Amino acid sequence: MSRTTVLEPGLTTSESPFIEQAQQRGQLYISQPYELYSDENHEAWRKLYSRMLPRWERYANEHFLEGIGKLCLDPNRVPKLDEVNKFLRPLTGFQAKAVSGYIPAFLFFDCLRNREFPTTITIRRSDKLDYLPEPDIFHDIAGHVPMHTDKHFAETLVRFGECAHTAADLVSGIRDPETRIHCLTSIIRAMARFFWFTIEFGLMRGRDGLKVYGSGLLSSHGEIAHAIEAPEVQRYPIQLEWAINQAFEIDRYQPLLFVVDSFDHLFSLVDQLEGWLKAGKLNNVAPGEPGVNEEDLKSFLRRG
Repeated sequence: MSRTTVLEPGLTTSESPFIEQAQQRGQLYISQPYELYSDENHEAWRKLYSRMLPRWERYANEHFLEGIGKLCLDPNRVPKLDEVNKFLRPLTGFQAKAVSGYIPAFLFFDCLRNREFPTTITIRRSDKLDYLPEPDIFHDIAGHVPMHTDKHFAETLVRFGECAHTAADLVSGIRDPETRIHCLTSIIRAMARFFWFTIEFGLMRGRDGLKVYGSGLLSSHGEIAHAIEAPEVQRYPIQLEWAINQAFEIDRYQPLLFVVDSFDHLFSLVDQLEGWLKAGKLNNVAPGEPGVNEEDLKSFLRRG
C-alpha cells in the first residue's frame, strides 16, 4: 500500500517543506499549491499590502499605480497566480510563472524574452515584514508585476531578455576557455548591475518630481521613502557606463540611485547596452559585486 506524503500547511520563506521537496527533486518550475497557504501567510500579505498602499500613493510612478489597479489584487489574501495572469496576459502578454527558488541568469533573462516572469510563491513571516535579501511573492507580485501591465515597460523587459541571447551567441565564438569565462563573467555582472539600478531600484522623473519604478523599492516600506527623501542618497541621471561599472550591496539601503526620463528612455538604454555588448565594451567592467556563480555561467554556456 503506497503512502501519500501530507505536507504541513504554510508557504513561508525558508520554512516551506513543499519548496524544499521541489528543490531536492531539481524542479525549477512548479505549481502554486494555494491550499498550503496558512492563515499567517495571508496575514503577512494583508499587513504588507496595507502598510505599502499609502507609500505607493505618495512615491510610486503613475504607471505602477495604474498597474496595481488593473491587476485587481485582493489586499487581504495572497494572490493566486492564475487570477493575476487572467488580468495581466491580455494587457502585455506577460504572465507570472511559479518557481521553487533561484533561477540561473540565462534562464531568468530567457523567461523575460518569452514574457514570463519567474515568481516566488513563498511569503515572509508576518512578524518579519521588512526587506529580505531573497524575493518573496509580495516583492514579485506587488513589486514587479504591476509594472508588467505597461506595454513600454514590458517591451523593455523582452528586449533585455534578447540581450542575454546576444551575449550567449557572442561568447560561444570565443575559443580560448579562460578568455571566454572572463568575458562572460564580466557580461553577466554588467547585465545584473543594469537590472539592479533600473528594474529593481530605478527612479523616474514625474510631473511632480522624482517617483519610484524599481521593484525593490516598491516592495520596501522603509526604502521607498528613503530613496526619494533622504538627503544622503545620491541621485543622478543614468549613464550606462556608470551603471554597469557600479558595484552594489543588497543588505542595506542603496546610497546611489539612477534616474530615467521615461520607459522609452529605458528601452533606448537597453538598445545601447546590446550595442556595447556587441562592441566588447562589457567584457571588462569593474570588479566587485554582484558575484557571478557557476550556475549562472553554465546557463549561458549551455545556451551558447
